[in-house]
Amino acid sequence: MRLREKTVIVTGAAGGMGSTTVRKLLEEGANVLATDLHANVYIDENIEGSLHHVEADLTDEKQVKEVISAASERFGRIDCLVNVAGMAQPATPLEDIPTSFWEKIMAVNTTSVFYMCREVTPFMKKQGSGVIVNVASIATERARPGLSAYIASKGAVVSFTKALAIELADEGIRVNAINPGPSDTGMLGEFTGVNTDALKREAFKKSVPLGELIEPIDIANGVVFLCSEESRMTTGAVFNIDGGRGL
Repeated sequence: MRLREKTVIVTGAAGGMGSTTVRKLLEEGANVLATDLHANVYIDENIEGSLHHVEADLTDEKQVKEVISAASERFGRIDCLVNVAGMAQPATPLEDIPTSFWEKIMAVNTTSVFYMCREVTPFMKKQGSGVIVNVASIATERARPGLSAYIASKGAVVSFTKALAIELADEGIRVNAINPGPSDTGMLGEFTGVNTDALKREAFKKSVPLGELIEPIDIANGVVFLCSEESRMTTGAVFNIDGGRGL
């Protein structure tokens, strides 16, 4: 119970990685505000007292403010923010990427992170403590063809994380990033436009030196560590949970 009585906001909470992270945080004793565009799909009667769900479009500033306010009003404080929400890019040559897609992926993967961090920071400053964990991608370190918009959006998250870490250190707020490798979630197939088990095994699994896809629980375990006192002297770090994919 490393996060007993801590309040954590998790974005992208209805996805494979997000929902696993929510469950792991609850197991560690946290109060969790889970937010996503989609309907609530993971309320369990045994843990309902520590889980609150808010549907929101995090590319909308007003809705982001409402999410932060809901967490504060429901639980009285905000100890951690975990930005998991994101979208993939089907492999596309640069010249074929529509401006509308560029703007959308930047809004979802980058601007939403900016909005969430900006709105939660005053609450954490008032407390004199807080933790922010931003989920980026190992593609920022090992670029692959056809993913330029995605990589740019996640690369911005990594740089933003480091900038916030030094800016907020005096306030007692730690900011770190996680770079997942190819993960066994519904998003995996979206990078090629095909979502099949065969694709996952042939195109992704063999590219990981440790020989397996990253499981959502691997990322969730990393989140728990970064949110806990075990990582109290860790800020501005980028954790590669990728099975060696970035090597």
